[in-house]
Amino acid sequence: MAPTGATGEREGSVRGRGGLRQRLFRTALVALLTAAVALPLSAATPSRIPAPLPAALPAPLTPAAVTTAYRANRENAAEAARMAAAHGDLSRAAADRALASPSRHLLHFDARGTGQATEVFGDLAHATRVAVLVPGSDTTLDTYARFHAAAESLHRRLARDHPRTRTAVVAWLGYRTPATISTTVLTPGRAGQAAPRLRAFIRELHTLTAPGPAAVSLLCHSYGTVVCARTAPTLTGLGVTDIALVGSPGTGADSAAALHTSARVWAARGADDWIADVPHLDAGLFGTTVGFGADPVSPAFGARVFAAGPGGHSDYFTPGSVSLANLARIVLGDPTEVTRA
Repeated sequence: MAPTGATGEREGSVRGRGGLRQRLFRTALVALLTAAVALPLSAATPSRIPAPLPAALPAPLTPAAVTTAYRANRENAAEAARMAAAHGDLSRAAADRALASPSRHLLHFDARGTGQATEVFGDLAHATRVAVLVPGSDTTLDTYARFHAAAESLHRRLARDHPRTRTAVVAWLGYRTPATISTTVLTPGRAGQAAPRLRAFIRELHTLTAPGPAAVSLLCHSYGTVVCARTAPTLTGLGVTDIALVGSPGTGADSAAALHTSARVWAARGADDWIADVPHLDAGLFGTTVGFGADPVSPAFGARVFAAGPGGHSDYFTPGSVSLANLARIVLGDPTEVTRA
């Protein structure tokens, strides 16, 4: 048995390392923010690719007008592709052209700047369960294909596992995401801007399913978990039953209870996800909060932690993965079937 003093020394050493880690974190943040002032990052500047105004849609959007919205947004995406091609941006033109395909169901589309899109997979009007995917950093129209693939993968899994359950998946790129290499990804600013947009969409979704509102699950990835956390307290009465936080850097909340939601709060992190190395701290710098605090997969946070397998930061929706299977079970309202970590 160690002498009494030895325990105190070890505890002091742990506290010392924690203090050092926090000081290093603050120093790194100050350096990054200072560099951002002196050398603005190109990723922080919106794209100047010419694009049409969004299509004029009925407001509020009704179930009867959904098909009209799909057609109008596809036509808008085709026009955006022509304008981008004429501007010489063949990459954006190709991305817009893909979204203009007759097979795509765009509830909303805006090609201006880095772009926004809300895409539906499945029969939204008759769905009884809807999953809304909220993406993280570096998700734009130029990188949209990978977000589309994630939503499509989930939709196929749901259809395979429970073909008799009427489900739909929505890929919601409804905000300007931060760049991964930028100061904005370290602060809640973009999440604060996104939260009222996400709430407005969930409210719209609440009226678009028939014969009654569907049960909605928010599946939030990376910086998208910060967006969902900011939105969670405002979603009362809008049918959100579950909020899943995957690959989260932290949410800005100290605990699941601090999200002030009646929805079940889930969290997961793949074994090879680099986000585990991000310090779960926050600090006040230059009039804003930098960092997102508590780790959602820690026992102290209080979320329902589920297994995500060996995957990395971009692998949560990989076909055949443990994480995808569990996310599908969450959407289907089968909490007892979810594999816990």
